Amino acid sequence: MSGPSSIAAGRRHSVGVRRDGSVGAVGHGAAGELNVGSWANVDSVAAGNVHTAVNTGRSHTIALHADGTASATGWNQDGQCDVGGWDGLVQVAAGWRRSLGVRRDGSVLAAGRRTEGACNVETWREIVAVSCGDWHSVGLRADGTAVAVGANRRGQGSVAAWSGLVAVAAGYLHTVGLTADGRVLATGDRSSPALAVSGWREVVAVAAGSYHTVGLTAGGRVVAAGDNSAGQCDVADWYGVVAVAAGSRHTVGLRADGTAIATGANEDGQCDIAAWSELLLA
Repeated sequence: MSGPSSIAAGRRHSVGVRRDGSVGAVGHGAAGELNVGSWANVDSVAAGNVHTAVNTGRSHTIALHADGTASATGWNQDGQCDVGGWDGLVQVAAGWRRSLGVRRDGSVLAAGRRTEGACNVETWREIVAVSCGDWHSVGLRADGTAVAVGANRRGQGSVAAWSGLVAVAAGYLHTVGLTADGRVLATGDRSSPALAVSGWREVVAVAAGSYHTVGLTAGGRVVAAGDNSAGQCDVADWYGVVAVAAGSRHTVGLRADGTAIATGANEDGQCDIAAWSELLLA
């Protein structure tokens, strides 16, 4: 998903911001990605994600505070949690070994692994939102166009022709864009059913997991396409949803009453969010 969100889904954990600015987290926490209990005055969160074949269990969590600063916790092998000096932020995003931050002036900060070029965002300008895939990063410009850096072997970064966008989301080998008229565009691995979104209409938000895509409709219903081996696309009966997040193999929804719902892989308890309440509405 692009833009700030009060829910986030990573490889094996989920995170939610409460109305009082505190943060809750469930799931796998061996790398410290659940160590969010001391955070306060948080406006939105992001969760690092990896596809199922890479560094299973190693992830991180990043928060955007109301004063425009950031905090991060979890796996930091490549410095992806080194965001303590960031300020003037309006959004944060997390990917594999990488964190991005959008500043009020439309520039973008990056911390973490640079090998694939996914942190090469220093020249980006007039950016209003970003999204991190595993090895690529996507930015949404104020004029509704998109820019991408990093791996593009499957065409996941081929977004230059897109226009009229209001949101972008990056998965493992695919990228999706939401247009102002509620349609969804997709590029990337053409063999993936996660790209089967051309028939979606009246969509107001999108999220991308490793191999699946999720859309939120204007009526508060949720649609999904792609791999459903863990039930991550079983969202047809969801209602009253105001925000969605996609992890590697699970999906999280925020309801208008401040509660949350989840489906998909739950081997680490990443879907155990039934007790969450009074979440900050997106």
